[in-house]
Amino acid sequence: MRTVALAIGLAFAAGSAAAQEQGQMLGDLPEAPKETAPPTPGDQQMFNQGTAYYDRGDYMHAYQVFYWLAEHDDVAAMRNVALMKRRGQGTALDPQGAMEYLKEAADAGLPTAEADLGEMYLYGEAGPPDPQSALPWLEAAAAAHHPTAQFLLAEIYERGQAVPRDVQKAEKLYAEAAARGVPHAADRLALLKSGAVSAPRP
Repeated sequence: MRTVALAIGLAFAAGSAAAQEQGQMLGDLPEAPKETAPPTPGDQQMFNQGTAYYDRGDYMHAYQVFYWLAEHDDVAAMRNVALMKRRGQGTALDPQGAMEYLKEAADAGLPTAEADLGEMYLYGEAGPPDPQSALPWLEAAAAAHHPTAQFLLAEIYERGQAVPRDVQKAEKLYAEAAARGVPHAADRLALLKSGAVSAPRP
């Protein structure tokens, strides 16, 4: 699976007019593919083109590339579209739209999308905070060794948030997150081991 420094769910149905407009936008790009057939999911050359646009701050063209790929079932591109909607980069700020794209990518089993979707639910980025809905996505991503998901899940178990409090499980998850370089995970682990645990939450 490709990994890029982007974080990106449900490709909503686009009408033929929208699809035609998107094709025209991509046709204006200097390096746009000449063929009219859609790319296969995982078109690496076009994905790399979108990443290059993103890395140099050309968010409009990056979004166009990732959107087109996402509409042709590229799961990693769906996640990138979600990131850009989440941040308002190259498109309008749209947390709900971001969650929809993340949901599709997460349903396809992409751990980074599972982690992002869980985080959005947990912090209420598109509505009230919803730890209960966040839990299965964070569990799935943590099982795939996603470090941020491990850290967030450790906090949930430490606080007894939407689950019975389980300090031992929190310690294990903090240790795994710390081993993968998550900031503050080692500090939280040390606090737990010292007995200075956070107060439970309902």
